[in-house]
Amino acid sequence: MKQSGEQAMRVATMALMMILMLTACSESIEDLKKRIADVKERPADPIPPIPPVRTYTPYEYEGLVGRDPFRQSLNEGSDDERSSSRSGPRPDFERAKEYLERYELDTMSMVGTFKKEEFYWALVRDPEGIVHRVPVGNYMGKNHGQVVLISDTRVSLSELITDGADGWLVREASIVLGEG
Repeated sequence: MKQSGEQAMRVATMALMMILMLTACSESIEDLKKRIADVKERPADPIPPIPPVRTYTPYEYEGLVGRDPFRQSLNEGSDDERSSSRSGPRPDFERAKEYLERYELDTMSMVGTFKKEEFYWALVRDPEGIVHRVPVGNYMGKNHGQVVLISDTRVSLSELITDGADGWLVREASIVLGEG
C-alpha cells in the first residue's frame, strides 16, 4: 500500500506541473496569434514571372561518318612524335615490385618522419594499418611512383602514367602528413 500511495503522489505532482506549464504557455500563445495576424496583414511580395521555355534542338549523331574517337589514327602525329613517346620515360617492368606498390597512393597516409645519422625516412601507414619506413628511392602506389623527396610534412613522388599512345608521362604526386 505504501508504494501505491507514493505512485499516486507522483502522478498528482506531475499533473500539477503540467497544469502550471500549460497556463504559462497561454500568454505566449496570444503573442503568437498576434504575430501571425500581423504577418497576414502585410501585402505579399510580387512573384517573379516564369522564365520562357527554351525549345530543345536535338543533336543528330553521325557516328559512322567521322573517325572513331576511341582509336588513334595511324597518321596522327609525326614519326618523330610517335618514336619519342616510345623512347621517353618508361617504368622498369623487370624490377621486383615493392610492398607499398600494391596499394593506391590515396589509401596510404604519412604519419611521421625520423632521421638516423644521415638517413631520413618517412613513416607511411598502409590501408591495413601497418606503418612502414620509406626512404628516398623506394616505390609506392600503383602508378610506378618513386619517392624523390621527404620533408617533415610531405613525401613527394614522381609517378609514371600512360599517355594512351604507347608512351608514358611523368606526374608529380605527394602524401601529406596527417592526410587520410
